[in-house]
Amino acid sequence: MDLSIVFLGTGGSVPTARRATACVLVRRGGDRLLFDCGEGAQRQMHRSTGLVQLDEIYLTHFHADHYLGIPGLLKTYDLQDRERPLRVYGPPGLAELFRTIQRIVGRTRYEVELIELAEGEAVARDGYEVRAYAVEHRIKALGYAIVEDDRPGRFDPEAAERLGVESGPAFGALQRGEEVQGSNGAVSPSDVMSESRRGRRVVLTGDSRPCPETAEAAHDAEVLIHDGSFRDEEARRAVETGHSTAREAATLARDAGVKLLALVHASSRYNVSDLVREAREVFPEAVAPRDFDLVEVPFPERGSPELIQKGALERGPDRRAEPVPGI
Repeated sequence: MDLSIVFLGTGGSVPTARRATACVLVRRGGDRLLFDCGEGAQRQMHRSTGLVQLDEIYLTHFHADHYLGIPGLLKTYDLQDRERPLRVYGPPGLAELFRTIQRIVGRTRYEVELIELAEGEAVARDGYEVRAYAVEHRIKALGYAIVEDDRPGRFDPEAAERLGVESGPAFGALQRGEEVQGSNGAVSPSDVMSESRRGRRVVLTGDSRPCPETAEAAHDAEVLIHDGSFRDEEARRAVETGHSTAREAATLARDAGVKLLALVHASSRYNVSDLVREAREVFPEAVAPRDFDLVEVPFPERGSPELIQKGALERGPDRRAEPVPGI
């Protein structure tokens, strides 16, 4: 099952020529989940993946740089004659926000389902769930952890044959967790299967101070996408504004056993390489993706997450993307 992360917006509160505001696309198999939808989100898609037909949008909080791309995206989907519902998740207050957005967009011909999440709630998906947890920002805000189910261990056909199990349907039953008969009695899955293998975990904080809730959510995560707005010299400002320094994010990633830290929401006042340098003094596996960079996330036994610069541009349109019709 493929799992990748496309960084569509990696900048701070104000878009720049090189970095759009917060927007991250997570692709798992055929699922397409968008986390935050900053200004120009659909434009960023057009420039890289194509306009992806999203399954769900998750908003971390209701500062404008995290949702201003929604009105245009909803309207464009309407022009494309989208029929299936679009689900949007966010903290309490989501319905109120969308009453304002609807006055801009008008009524769409497809249903927009709004689900307000409390901290600790999870959205069940096929083979994984998206868990909401509280983060520390100036307003009510959520982080999200994408947590895959554990996978069955590896099946040992030779061990099954030694126990007198005939190949064929009985092999399949053992892999499904069912007991079967062998030549000398019952054979259970534990006799022929290795220990279960853990799934992957990707955590996104949105705008946040480093906090215990993120440390818990990100324990042994493959990827932590964390606010890294400031350098050490402005640590006090980070506290005042509810953001993190790159070093603080790196310290949390190190202590949580994260494999890859991706710093986002970098203030435009800095050269991003300076933020990365400070982070790597604590945690060498820290990166600061640019817009259109891509992170591939393999299963743990197959390697570590890999940052592919300009990966979303080089790989072209997503298979779930559609062209925008003329008007």
